[in-house]
Order: sequence, then structure tokens, then C-alpha cells
Amino acid sequence: MNSMGLKTLGLIGGMSWESTVPYYREINETVKARLGGLHSARIILYSVDFHEIEQLQATEQWDAAAAVLAGIAQKLEGAGADALVLVAAAISNAVHIPLLHIADPTAVAIKQAGHTTVGLLGTRFTMEQDFYRSRLEQDHGLTVLTPKPADRALVHRVIYDELCLGHVLPASRDAYLRVIADLGARGAQAIILGCTEIAMLIGPHDCDLPLFNTTQLHAQSAAQWALAIKPLENKP
Repeated sequence: MNSMGLKTLGLIGGMSWESTVPYYREINETVKARLGGLHSARIILYSVDFHEIEQLQATEQWDAAAAVLAGIAQKLEGAGADALVLVAAAISNAVHIPLLHIADPTAVAIKQAGHTTVGLLGTRFTMEQDFYRSRLEQDHGLTVLTPKPADRALVHRVIYDELCLGHVLPASRDAYLRVIADLGARGAQAIILGCTEIAMLIGPHDCDLPLFNTTQLHAQSAAQWALAIKPLENKP
């Protein structure tokens, strides 16, 4: 394949910008590995001021947050994006191009590894709202466990108050490992790192349970879509 057939990905960045960097890197590395030479991905990036989005989320103004993201998605479509690399399924009705949902490649990888019950770590919104969990449970048949309420608050706080600011603290790593151990004791066979920043804090060498990095899986899947490579089959 040459780059003439390479599709253009629309990426909403800045949520947080710390998470945009690994997305951009992984997509480009996947394209380069496939095409070689000086090839890179075709990406249209719209970077938001995350403070504004976070304020809407924190006050549970979900419709307002969705409206902002939908407007950005429409701009990306108008700029020539062939698909959107996003988490927010609520904006899918605002555009006519495909939405490459973050949960799908993650679920496929988990099931291919033979797991049926997983622990989900992420922001409070990811752990408690339906947009991610229901996709895993209803569309892919997985059983999803989340931390206990106090632990959900801890996981969320570390993401927003530390990792989004680039602070990686050993004490927070220990706290996350305790939360993961509790999920394992409750039956989790693997752990989903459902927020890009979490991979800054913990990796496969830190715990016994398998970790599924949604950023890496999502970015690789998006790059493969852009390259017109058939994705891994989602077998029941």
C-alpha cells in the first residue's frame, strides 16, 4: 500500500494535552511501521481548552459538553476528516463520518486474551457513566467491575490533580496498585486503563493482572483503519 490510499483521521486533543501526545505518537508509529520511510499519518487535530470541558463535566452539564464536542466534530468533518477518533459517542449524530469508538478495540483485545471479567479504571465519568461501560457490557458481553466509591474518588483525583498536570507520584502508584488488587480479589481477570494518563503511573511490570491500555489499542486501531487494514475480528 502507498500513502495515496491513506485516510485522514480527525482527532480531538487537549483532553488533557498530556493524553494527546501518546495518541499522536502511536498513530504515526503504526503508520510508519506499515509504510516505512518518511511516511506519517494524516491527522487533523483540534486541541481544546480542557478547563472549559472539565467544568461542564464537573457540574454534570452533559448536554452542554456534548454540544461543544459535537461542534468540534463538525469542524473536523468539514476540514476533511474521514473518521473521528473519539470517546464521546453522543456526538456521533452530529456528523456523517464514522466514529472510531475507544471501547471496541479494547474489548476485542480483552476477549481474544480469554478474559470475561475486567476492572475499569478511569475518570469518575468513565467509571460511572454509561458511554464506556455499557459499550463493553452490552455490545461485547464483558462483565465490568469498578472500584468502590472511595477508591473511584481517589482514582479520579489522581488523574485530574496530578497526572493531567504531569505529576507522577510513587504514593499514588501504590494507591492505584491497592485498588487494582481489590478489583482482582473481586474477580477481575484484567484491568482496563480507561484514561490515557494512567499509563504514566502504572505499567505491566507493576502488577500481576494483565493491563489493557486503551490509548495504545485505540490509536493502533485508528491507524489500521486509516491504512484500510482489516481490524481484528470481534468473535463472541
